[in-house]
Amino acid sequence: MILELLQYDFFRRAILAGGFLAWAASILGIFLILRKDAMMGHGLTHIAFAGVALALFLNILPFPVALIFSTIAAFIILKVREKVGLYGDTAVAIISNLGLAAGICLATLGKNFNVSLLSYLFGNILAVSLFELYLSLALAGVVIACLILFYHELLYVTFDEESAKASGLPVAKLDILLAMLTAVTVVIGMKIMGLLLVSALLAIPSAAALQVARNFHSCVILASFLGIISAVLGILLAGVFNLPASGTIVLLSGVFFLVCFLWKIIRGE
Repeated sequence: MILELLQYDFFRRAILAGGFLAWAASILGIFLILRKDAMMGHGLTHIAFAGVALALFLNILPFPVALIFSTIAAFIILKVREKVGLYGDTAVAIISNLGLAAGICLATLGKNFNVSLLSYLFGNILAVSLFELYLSLALAGVVIACLILFYHELLYVTFDEESAKASGLPVAKLDILLAMLTAVTVVIGMKIMGLLLVSALLAIPSAAALQVARNFHSCVILASFLGIISAVLGILLAGVFNLPASGTIVLLSGVFFLVCFLWKIIRGE
């Protein structure tokens, strides 16, 4: 059955797109969780929803509009947190709920609660076009490249922000970089995983790896492995049992988290 599915181009595209998205999201998620910004991805999905609703209202391509909206929102969240003195989750809640409200109003005015909008909310990884695949791979490559290029700087800021500032690192710029990479990852995933579930890939594989990893480097490797396996195996299981791919991927990553959590308890940590 699986070998038969792999003969189809659309199925191979789904596996490739899902694997790269999961790889980028799982590594990025480690930094977000350790910086107590795990809800950033969830919040930006609401903003991306507003971008999609506006694009459908204006009858233009949703992908770039959602990317612009999410990137600007990520920057605003950082500024609100910095200037107003709010905690990160509070700033995320304010901006994301405003975005969600705007998206609902735009979608209602444009009468766009239809299949197009639902495909961005729930995803349809098996319908990823060749163009969307290449665009997703390119953006995922940018995210992974930036994380590798600024790995040590981000690591320093994540564990000791004050010392990083004292050493002369551009902490504010690194914060913006991380927020923008999160925005890009959310937009990549909106057609693959759906806006309602893409934030799960930013949180669950990373959280699972943090339960059992001995050091940060092994955590990155394990999170990447769990994310990619969740995506690939989830798509395969969805194809075999006729299940929604995005939901299957998230449930499978949840199983991996439970296994890692139980393993941590068994080890007595």
